[in-house]
Amino acid sequence: MRRILKLMTPLVLTLALAGGQALAMGGSSDSGSGKAADPTYSAARQLVEDGKYAEAIPLLEQVVAKDAKNADALNYLGYSSRQLGNNDAALTHYQAALALEPRHRGANEYLGELYLILGDLPKAEERLKVLDEACFFGCEEYTELKNAIAAYKTKLGS
Repeated sequence: MRRILKLMTPLVLTLALAGGQALAMGGSSDSGSGKAADPTYSAARQLVEDGKYAEAIPLLEQVVAKDAKNADALNYLGYSSRQLGNNDAALTHYQAALALEPRHRGANEYLGELYLILGDLPKAEERLKVLDEACFFGCEEYTELKNAIAAYKTKLGS
């Protein structure tokens, strides 16, 4: 038994360090599903990052028309819709993304933020709980939603 533990220790340490390096690379609103190789998706994502939400939406809709299971595209559709003030569409897209990938970090964060906009603190806190479970060692999405909830609570107290 001791010998097995002696042999396993380097492996466990290597895996732990590799996991830490992956986490240090930063968060993303993508699930990491590899669907980002689609050039239409890549162009749409760049438009979102540039704040050109109205231009991104038709491209994201094309991506979803080709691949209805692309949770990343649905997430960005939700985000773009929310940024343009279309909260009903945002809610629909976030829920569709989470139906495909319930632990999608970006969709959980953004849906939580939408719930704060809508004044539904308990539902925002539910999304935070999901992120807490999905991000074992913490993640950017968890931290951002946690900070948004804290700011919301402070604002309510004023």
